[in-house]
Parts: sequence; C-alpha cells; structure tokens
Amino acid sequence: MSGNIELLNTTLAAAKAEDRAALIAYLPAGFPTVDGGIEAVKAVVAGGADIVEVGLPHSDPVLDGPVIQTADDIALRGGVRIADVMRTVREAHEATGVPILVMTYWNPIDRYGVERFTAELAEAGGAGCILPDLPVQESALWREHADKHGLATVFVVAPSSQDARLATITAAGSGFVYAASLMGVTGTRASVGAQAQELVVRTRATTELPVCVGLGVSNAAQAAEVAGFADGVIVGSAFVKAMLDAPDEAAGLDAVRSLAGDLAVGVRKR
Repeated sequence: MSGNIELLNTTLAAAKAEDRAALIAYLPAGFPTVDGGIEAVKAVVAGGADIVEVGLPHSDPVLDGPVIQTADDIALRGGVRIADVMRTVREAHEATGVPILVMTYWNPIDRYGVERFTAELAEAGGAGCILPDLPVQESALWREHADKHGLATVFVVAPSSQDARLATITAAGSGFVYAASLMGVTGTRASVGAQAQELVVRTRATTELPVCVGLGVSNAAQAAEVAGFADGVIVGSAFVKAMLDAPDEAAGLDAVRSLAGDLAVGVRKR
C-alpha cells in the first residue's frame, strides 16, 4: 500500500492557492493516553489544522524542549509503543482525512527496521516522516524505502545551515522543508525573530519544496507573522502545553481545538 505523500503535496498546494500558509500541528502519540492522543489530533483538525505531525515519544529528545519532554515522559510511562504510533496515524487519518506525518528520532526506526517501519506507516495512511537527527549523507536507505512506499522525507534546516548545506539537504528531501526558526529546542517564545525569515529566503533559493517554519510559534499574531514569509506554520509546544495545563482530558481537547481555531485565523492574515 502506498503512503499519502501526494495528499501532503496537494494540501500544501491548496493552501498556497488560497494565498495563505498551511497550519501544521504537532502532538505526541500516547499523550495523555493513546486514545486521548488520537482525540487530540481530531480536535486540532476540527479547529483548523491542515496537517498533523504525530510525535514518536523518545527518552532522549535532542530537539524538544521541556514541555514536549514532559508529554513524552507521560506517554513512555504509559507504555506507548511504535504500534500505538501507527494506530494513532491510522485512526486519526481515517477520522480526519488530513495528511499525518510522524516526527521521530532515528534510533527507534533503526531498531524497528526501516523496511518494517515504512511499510507499516504507509499501510496506516501516513504521509511521511520528519527526521530531525538523520544526517542527509546517511539517509539513502531510509529514502529508498520511503520512496518505495509513497512517504515524504522531511529534513530540518537551521539558521546555522550554510547555503551549500541547505542545497544538499533540500535536494534529498520531499514533501516540505522544516525550517527551525532559531537555534535551540522547541518551546513557545515571545518572538519568532528575523532569523526565520532569512532562513526561509535562503532555503527557497535552493528548492521548489514548500518551506514550513517551526519552533516558537504559540499564538495567532506569531502565526500571522510567520505566514507572511513561510508556506507553513508549525506549532507544537503550545498545543502540548494546553493539554498539560487543562484540568482534565475533555478540557484539554477543548483547549487545543480553540487554539487551532485561533492559529487558523492567524495563518490567513499573512
């Protein structure tokens, strides 16, 4: 069975045709529970998210800040497994029809087996993977299997990436390019900053792929700012914090649905 890279491509193209940025929401699988995580994905899509990244919880995340680390710890202590991540992708995609990607560090895939992981993700209806710690020069095996199964390979670029390195990364990727707005880990910030816009300009000079910006966006005003220069606005920690701060799961789902609604308005005010 083929994965949903084409759905991802058409979703991003549709947002561009509407002269707006796509809203991409991140939520970890298994948080607060596996069932609760699936409901959270449904809630952000109901609020207005175009695309969802489902995080594969990891005990040593190098890109994720304290908010997502806390959620990952809850998921891991709850016993979440890769099978639960695949179930989250499957049920969330079936319920919403939007592209669902998995964001994961390389070690779990390496241990699980690249062919097994890509085949199962495609069978679940996944659109691809975001792989923040997989070096491009070591990605040939992954890309071979991802291509075979119709999955996007999304690499992360950062303000520190030199132009030649950007060209190498974007040439190997598919779906979109994840531009980290600043150096550091995920988390909400008061300002996204000019670094992000400069990075988008430099990245676009190397590729026709959409460039989507993440790290730091937490409200409609910031979403509108980033939507002014990026093809997609990626929001993670703000959704996770809304779930963490809620008194119960029902309130958490209401909170993420409402936040997605505000952000969806923001990306349309570019």
